[in-house]
Amino acid sequence: MVVIRLTRFGGKKKPYYRIVAVDREKPRETRYIELLGQYNPLTHPAQIKLDMEKYDRWLSKGAQPSVTVKSLVKKLNTGK
Repeated sequence: MVVIRLTRFGGKKKPYYRIVAVDREKPRETRYIELLGQYNPLTHPAQIKLDMEKYDRWLSKGAQPSVTVKSLVKKLNTGK
């Protein structure tokens, strides 16, 4: 089963995340199927970039977004 979740990049105390589609059984820091976007929590306000076409395509294929990704998409759609 495919999930849409965050994978962490960046150094110590400087996290930077990619929003990716990946197999549920794989660990967090592994190869992903497709890159969907980026999330930088260190900027103020937090910077979220997401390709909604790819995101919607994966949802239509049955991929399940994580709770965090759901909240980021909600923030992105409401503009907050």
